[in-house]
Amino acid sequence: MVLSKAKLMTMAAIFAASSIVFGGCGNKDQQQAQVQKAQVKAMSVIRRDTPLASEYAGHLVGTDEVKVQSKVNGNVVEKFVVGGQYVQQGQLLYRIDSRQYESAVLQAQAQAAEAEVRLNNARLDLARYEELLRDGAIPEQQATTQAATVRSYEAALAANEASIRLAMQNLADTEIYAPMSGQLGVDDVAVGTFVSAGQTTLVTLGAPDPIFAQFSISESDYLHFMTVQNMQSDHNPIEVTITLADGKEYPFRGQIVEVDRQLANSTGSLIMKAIFPNPSGLLMPGMFARVKLTGEVIPNAILVPQRSVQQLLGKSFVMVVNAEGKSEARTVELGEQVGSYFVVTKGINVNDTVIVEGLTNLREGVELAVTNVTPGEMGFSLSNATSTYDADAGLTAPNTNPNAPDNLRGK
Repeated sequence: MVLSKAKLMTMAAIFAASSIVFGGCGNKDQQQAQVQKAQVKAMSVIRRDTPLASEYAGHLVGTDEVKVQSKVNGNVVEKFVVGGQYVQQGQLLYRIDSRQYESAVLQAQAQAAEAEVRLNNARLDLARYEELLRDGAIPEQQATTQAATVRSYEAALAANEASIRLAMQNLADTEIYAPMSGQLGVDDVAVGTFVSAGQTTLVTLGAPDPIFAQFSISESDYLHFMTVQNMQSDHNPIEVTITLADGKEYPFRGQIVEVDRQLANSTGSLIMKAIFPNPSGLLMPGMFARVKLTGEVIPNAILVPQRSVQQLLGKSFVMVVNAEGKSEARTVELGEQVGSYFVVTKGINVNDTVIVEGLTNLREGVELAVTNVTPGEMGFSLSNATSTYDADAGLTAPNTNPNAPDNLRGK
């Protein structure tokens, strides 16, 4: 049977349409299968010796800080320093009006000279009375009385000489010198200020290097750290670091040097001080600091990122990539928090791969399209500090500390 040309064209069109329909269905199935794989990022569990750290709020205080005060009353007539200046021990700071103290010295010297004259006359009289007594010309009582008069004048002269020393000391105290080397505060008084002895603070002076970080810990934390120290065979001291208000970790390590003798009654906490070197003068008293104590080390600790841990009904679990490339939930028991990680005490092993991104709406048993990542790529760290100061960089503002290196004094 011979088909007409029109029928042949119709059948060709039907076959072409059928191929498009069936071909389209095949591509759609393949796309759906690809979409069903969840896109996730995962990383291997970390196993390493892990130091545990505890952080406390604290502040910086000077190791040596004094209030410079005058020992005498008077008006400030000269000032040789400015606030914030670095001074050396023995450097002249202020001069108090000395006129009344100069007069007091002259008066004390005059009184002493008068007492010395009286004493010399009394001694001459005593010598004459003793000679007359030997000749029996006067009664013994008269000579005895004269001897007592001589002793009285001797005591008066000694008192006058002491008054001279006191007056001269007061005169010398009209010049106020730095009791130690350090940096002055900006609370310095101006010329013309009347100062009262032992009451008016002319200026505060503190030693910038080294410096204390002061903080308080609870009784239980104190006992824990002491136990850790006693258990360690090498008895390494507790490592102390500080993080400043801008989130940067100070590059130098400190050492605990002072512990209060009793707990505070109101808070039940114990005040401690750690000392830190401050060669560049970056640290200043009054600054806020997060103090971190590191003592105990967990050997071969298993760590997982905090981001991988999920909480549900009071339990913690992580999603891992199983041998079939699917998501699998694992219930875990968590230990200490260390930087970006949790220590896992149970529920996972070192060979597991945990999912750290793509957990939203991820169910167990889903096929995964896994991208392996490293802690560095994800920004994970064992430290809470975001960055660290460069110990050699110095300050952004010029530092006038004469003991600092040249590059730290704005030269």
